[in-house]
Amino acid sequence: MFKFRPVFKFTAAVVIGASALLGSAAHAANATAIFAGGCFWCTESDFEKVPGVIEAVSGYMGGKVPNPTYQAVSAGYTGHTEAVRVTYDPAKVSYSQLVEFFWKTIDPSEKDRQFCDIGDQYRSGIYWGSEAERQTVLASREALQKTGRFKTIHTETAPASTFYLAEDYHQDYYKKNPVRYNYYRLSCGRDVQLNRVWK
Repeated sequence: MFKFRPVFKFTAAVVIGASALLGSAAHAANATAIFAGGCFWCTESDFEKVPGVIEAVSGYMGGKVPNPTYQAVSAGYTGHTEAVRVTYDPAKVSYSQLVEFFWKTIDPSEKDRQFCDIGDQYRSGIYWGSEAERQTVLASREALQKTGRFKTIHTETAPASTFYLAEDYHQDYYKKNPVRYNYYRLSCGRDVQLNRVWK
């Protein structure tokens, strides 16, 4: 008598493999955006409070020296600015919304500085990774300029170049060292100035 023997056996390994593929697809759906807002501790902290943002990591953007160190960047030797790479879920927050949020975390009128941090290593910037992002950034900047709130917007807008991760001790600094971080942010006058600029 002929007995049907299934060629495909549905095993636990297959289930696990399928789950991994689904997980990878979900992870692949995430997107990244790069912003520079002065001290990367503060920019990282601000973005990680946004619903839909998965993580923000500190690093360096826009310089000409490969593999820069914090000491070299902070001394102004490399041309980099302190930046943050934001990983987010586009189903929960859009790139456009992140750009609009970013403006409110900086003073766009400041050139080569932000708040108490002075030097082009603290310049603000938005760095796009696609033509769609470029159009979003430039349209947003133009709309902000038209409000008349700022005589000149000094925030750098440019294509993203190589993003170098900052040293481990800078990552999640606001979580690891909350007392020092809050003291720095307060003494730097960041929130006071933001309230004045964006009142």
